[in-house]
Amino acid sequence: MARFRMMSVTSLEASARTVADAVEDRWSGCVSVIVPVYNEAAHVDGLLRAIHASPVKKEIIIVDDGSSDGTREKLQSMPLAGDVTVVFHEMNCGKGAAIRTALEYARGEYVLIQDSDLEYDPQDYSALLQPLERREANVVYGVRPDRPERGLRFFLGAKLLTHLANLLYGAGIHDEATCYKVFRRSLIAQVRLECHRFEFCPEVTAKLCRMGEKIAEVPVSYVPRSAGEGKKIRHSDGWLAIWTLLRYRFSRSSRWTRLTAHKLQPPFLVSFVRLPAE
Repeated sequence: MARFRMMSVTSLEASARTVADAVEDRWSGCVSVIVPVYNEAAHVDGLLRAIHASPVKKEIIIVDDGSSDGTREKLQSMPLAGDVTVVFHEMNCGKGAAIRTALEYARGEYVLIQDSDLEYDPQDYSALLQPLERREANVVYGVRPDRPERGLRFFLGAKLLTHLANLLYGAGIHDEATCYKVFRRSLIAQVRLECHRFEFCPEVTAKLCRMGEKIAEVPVSYVPRSAGEGKKIRHSDGWLAIWTLLRYRFSRSSRWTRLTAHKLQPPFLVSFVRLPAE
């Protein structure tokens, strides 16, 4: 009887190890593509097609940030693939807020930020992931072409923020404001983010530099969108970005670093969640 009990325990342990190994294999090398969405009913179909077409192992996490143009209804009615998670914020909170919520659902080895307007091409994912896969870096930024095609104000504003990040943090980067930021998930999980809007970019740059991380860079393609076409960043976001870079240069890092894992708890009110089948 004792021998039977021992064999049963051994069998259970072996089964548990098999399940654990399967879970590890599922997420090893996988990138969690985080997509903050706000009033993008006209683009969300094409966006998902483009992300699915990227030749990398991935899951997609869409956070609708209080859309009022039919985006939410479209996401609810669309036949979504099994690797897509959809979350609705109860109200509009901002891009940074949507990223913070999405991070709570991310399971991949890496995390990549994808804007919903397709100014950036998901075909660049493979190149962005290479420095991480080769263990040359824990953070990778996609560098846009150095041309003022996005508009002189946005171009010069991005230049200013890049120079400020290099001056304050010795970041050694060429495009601080790029959307394409990719992180090893184990690293970004250590950072307690406070952003709500577009200050996510300077905040994460500042904090990772303060943690001693070297940011690798990869050139990416870029097709800018105008304000008339739905671009949402405003002048006030530029001033907030400057303040964010200054603020975290002199704050104590102990206030915004996590030493232990935390339970799933979205930081903003969520009204709908659609999880993929396991």
